[in-house]
Amino acid sequence: MKSNAFDNFALQLLTGIYILLPARLQKLITPQIWRYGICGATNVLFDWVLYFVLYNFVICHRNGNLIVVTLSPHIAALAFSVPVSLTTGFYLQRHISFPESTLHRHTQIWRYVSVYIVNILLNYVFLKLFVDALGFFPTPSKILTTFIVTIFSFLAQKHFTFRHAKKD
Repeated sequence: MKSNAFDNFALQLLTGIYILLPARLQKLITPQIWRYGICGATNVLFDWVLYFVLYNFVICHRNGNLIVVTLSPHIAALAFSVPVSLTTGFYLQRHISFPESTLHRHTQIWRYVSVYIVNILLNYVFLKLFVDALGFFPTPSKILTTFIVTIFSFLAQKHFTFRHAKKD
Protein backbone atom coordinates (compact mmCIF):
# COMPACT_ATOMS: atom_id res chain seq x y z
CA MET A 1 0.00 0.00 0.00
CA LYS A 2 1.25 3.45 -0.89
CA SER A 3 1.82 5.86 1.92
CA ASN A 4 2.01 9.62 1.74
CA ALA A 5 3.85 12.22 3.79
CA PHE A 6 0.95 12.60 6.25
CA ASP A 7 0.75 8.84 6.83
CA ASN A 8 4.50 8.62 7.44
CA PHE A 9 4.45 11.65 9.74
CA ALA A 10 1.49 10.29 11.73
CA LEU A 11 3.07 6.84 12.09
CA GLN A 12 6.38 8.34 13.23
CA LEU A 13 4.65 10.70 15.66
CA LEU A 14 2.51 7.96 17.21
CA THR A 15 5.51 5.63 17.42
CA GLY A 16 7.56 8.37 19.08
CA ILE A 17 4.86 9.00 21.66
CA TYR A 18 4.40 5.25 22.21
CA ILE A 19 8.11 4.85 22.98
CA LEU A 20 7.72 7.46 25.74
CA LEU A 21 5.03 5.41 27.50
CA PRO A 22 6.10 3.60 30.67
CA ALA A 23 7.34 0.04 30.05
CA ARG A 24 4.47 -1.43 32.07
CA LEU A 25 1.95 0.30 29.84
CA GLN A 26 3.78 -0.85 26.70
CA LYS A 27 3.37 -4.44 27.91
CA LEU A 28 -0.41 -3.94 28.03
CA ILE A 29 -0.81 -1.90 24.86
CA THR A 30 0.79 -3.08 21.62
CA PRO A 31 1.79 -0.48 19.00
CA GLN A 32 -1.17 -1.53 16.87
CA ILE A 33 -3.66 -1.12 19.72
CA TRP A 34 -2.06 2.25 20.49
CA ARG A 35 -2.48 3.42 16.89
CA TYR A 36 -6.04 2.04 16.75
CA GLY A 37 -6.97 3.82 19.96
CA ILE A 38 -5.48 7.15 18.93
CA CYS A 39 -7.05 7.02 15.46
CA GLY A 40 -10.37 5.92 16.90
CA ALA A 41 -10.32 8.61 19.57
CA THR A 42 -9.45 11.26 16.98
CA ASN A 43 -12.32 10.16 14.77
CA VAL A 44 -14.73 9.98 17.73
CA LEU A 45 -13.84 13.51 18.86
CA PHE A 46 -14.29 14.73 15.30
CA ASP A 47 -17.66 12.92 15.10
CA TRP A 48 -18.85 14.41 18.42
CA VAL A 49 -17.99 17.94 17.30
CA LEU A 50 -19.61 17.36 13.91
CA TYR A 51 -22.75 15.89 15.56
CA PHE A 52 -22.94 18.81 18.01
CA VAL A 53 -22.59 21.39 15.23
CA LEU A 54 -25.13 19.64 13.01
CA TYR A 55 -27.65 19.18 15.82
CA ASN A 56 -27.36 22.67 17.29
CA PHE A 57 -26.49 24.93 14.35
CA VAL A 58 -27.53 23.19 11.13
CA ILE A 59 -30.63 21.22 12.10
CA CYS A 60 -31.36 23.63 14.99
CA HIS A 61 -33.28 21.07 17.07
CA ARG A 62 -36.00 20.73 14.39
CA ASN A 63 -37.58 17.58 13.01
CA GLY A 64 -36.58 16.72 9.45
CA ASN A 65 -39.75 16.12 7.47
CA LEU A 66 -39.10 13.78 4.58
CA ILE A 67 -41.83 12.50 2.29
CA VAL A 68 -41.91 9.05 3.87
CA VAL A 69 -40.69 9.69 7.40
CA THR A 70 -39.99 12.44 9.90
CA LEU A 71 -36.53 12.37 11.44
CA SER A 72 -36.10 13.62 14.97
CA PRO A 73 -33.25 16.13 15.20
CA HIS A 74 -30.84 13.77 16.96
CA ILE A 75 -31.37 11.10 14.30
CA ALA A 76 -31.08 13.65 11.48
CA ALA A 77 -27.73 14.80 12.88
CA LEU A 78 -26.62 11.17 12.98
CA ALA A 79 -27.68 10.68 9.35
CA PHE A 80 -25.56 13.61 8.21
CA SER A 81 -22.53 12.77 10.33
CA VAL A 82 -22.31 9.11 9.26
CA PRO A 83 -20.81 9.52 5.75
CA VAL A 84 -18.18 11.92 7.03
CA SER A 85 -17.05 9.85 10.01
CA LEU A 86 -17.15 6.68 7.89
CA THR A 87 -14.69 8.16 5.44
CA THR A 88 -12.31 9.63 7.99
CA GLY A 89 -12.44 6.50 10.14
CA PHE A 90 -11.62 4.15 7.26
CA TYR A 91 -8.75 6.35 6.12
CA LEU A 92 -7.21 6.51 9.58
CA GLN A 93 -7.64 2.79 10.31
CA ARG A 94 -6.34 1.68 6.91
CA HIS A 95 -3.37 4.02 6.70
CA ILE A 96 -2.38 4.50 10.35
CA SER A 97 -3.69 1.59 12.45
CA PHE A 98 -3.25 -1.25 9.97
CA PRO A 99 -0.74 -0.09 7.32
CA GLU A 100 0.75 -3.58 7.09
CA SER A 101 -2.56 -5.17 6.03
CA THR A 102 -2.21 -7.16 2.82
CA LEU A 103 -5.94 -7.32 2.13
CA HIS A 104 -7.07 -5.61 -1.04
CA ARG A 105 -8.49 -2.15 -0.45
CA HIS A 106 -11.92 -3.14 -1.82
CA THR A 107 -12.14 -6.06 0.60
CA GLN A 108 -11.23 -3.77 3.48
CA ILE A 109 -13.77 -1.17 2.37
CA TRP A 110 -16.64 -3.66 2.15
CA ARG A 111 -15.76 -5.20 5.48
CA TYR A 112 -15.39 -1.79 7.08
CA VAL A 113 -18.71 -0.62 5.63
CA SER A 114 -20.41 -3.83 6.83
CA VAL A 115 -19.21 -3.25 10.38
CA TYR A 116 -20.10 0.42 10.08
CA ILE A 117 -23.68 -0.44 9.03
CA VAL A 118 -24.05 -2.52 12.17
CA ASN A 119 -22.57 0.42 14.11
CA ILE A 120 -25.20 2.74 12.58
CA LEU A 121 -27.98 0.39 13.64
CA LEU A 122 -26.52 0.22 17.14
CA ASN A 123 -26.25 4.03 17.21
CA TYR A 124 -29.88 4.35 16.14
CA VAL A 125 -31.15 1.85 18.69
CA PHE A 126 -29.19 3.33 21.58
CA LEU A 127 -30.05 6.96 20.67
CA LYS A 128 -33.74 6.06 20.44
CA LEU A 129 -33.45 4.27 23.79
CA PHE A 130 -31.54 7.00 25.61
CA VAL A 131 -33.27 10.08 24.13
CA ASP A 132 -36.80 8.93 23.35
CA ALA A 133 -37.38 6.18 25.93
CA LEU A 134 -35.24 7.38 28.85
CA GLY A 135 -35.38 11.15 28.22
CA PHE A 136 -31.63 11.81 28.27
CA PHE A 137 -30.21 14.86 26.46
CA PRO A 138 -29.12 14.09 22.86
CA THR A 139 -25.40 15.03 22.98
CA PRO A 140 -24.57 13.07 26.17
CA SER A 141 -26.66 10.22 24.74
CA LYS A 142 -24.52 10.27 21.61
CA ILE A 143 -21.35 10.16 23.72
CA LEU A 144 -22.59 7.21 25.81
CA THR A 145 -23.73 5.44 22.64
CA THR A 146 -20.29 5.98 21.12
CA PHE A 147 -18.58 4.24 24.04
CA ILE A 148 -20.86 1.21 23.73
CA VAL A 149 -20.51 0.98 19.95
CA THR A 150 -16.72 1.43 20.17
CA ILE A 151 -16.34 -1.81 22.11
CA PHE A 152 -18.25 -3.71 19.44
CA SER A 153 -16.42 -1.91 16.63
CA PHE A 154 -12.96 -2.65 18.00
CA LEU A 155 -13.69 -6.36 18.24
CA ALA A 156 -15.25 -6.47 14.77
CA GLN A 157 -12.43 -4.54 13.09
CA LYS A 158 -9.78 -6.63 14.80
CA HIS A 159 -11.36 -10.00 14.04
CA PHE A 160 -13.09 -9.26 10.71
CA THR A 161 -12.12 -6.17 8.73
CA PHE A 162 -8.35 -6.31 9.22
CA ARG A 163 -8.00 -9.85 10.54
CA HIS A 164 -5.35 -10.70 8.00
CA ALA A 165 -3.23 -7.76 9.05
CA LYS A 166 0.15 -8.63 10.50
CA LYS A 167 -0.22 -8.90 14.26
CA ASP A 168 2.05 -6.87 16.53
